[in-house]
Amino acid sequence: MSTAPEDTVETAPVRDNKKIAAALLRYRVLAYATGIWLLVLTAEMVAKYIFKVDNLPSWIAIVHGWVYFVYLILTMDLAVKVRWPAGRTVGTLLAGTVPFLSFFVEHWRTQQVKRDFGV
Repeated sequence: MSTAPEDTVETAPVRDNKKIAAALLRYRVLAYATGIWLLVLTAEMVAKYIFKVDNLPSWIAIVHGWVYFVYLILTMDLAVKVRWPAGRTVGTLLAGTVPFLSFFVEHWRTQQVKRDFGV
């Protein structure tokens, strides 16, 4: 028994724009926080190793590490919700490791998600 073409119509997956918008906001906040803490960490490293400043706080690297860890989780959350390809996801994840790059990548990804999903 064959089925008529109208019986086999596939529907596009339902996108929950509220969840995508919330994930995008969380990603944006952590992208900026990661970028700022990376700049603070870079300044600390320059002061410590180039200018030989000894009395710097030792917790800056730890804070950046934890902020970056949360950034990784929230970026993966967004990537799964908007179904980014692996290359885009990995590139976005690595953006938190290069000073200033997270700010640019955040802008590009935000524009892309807003354009694609209307959030």
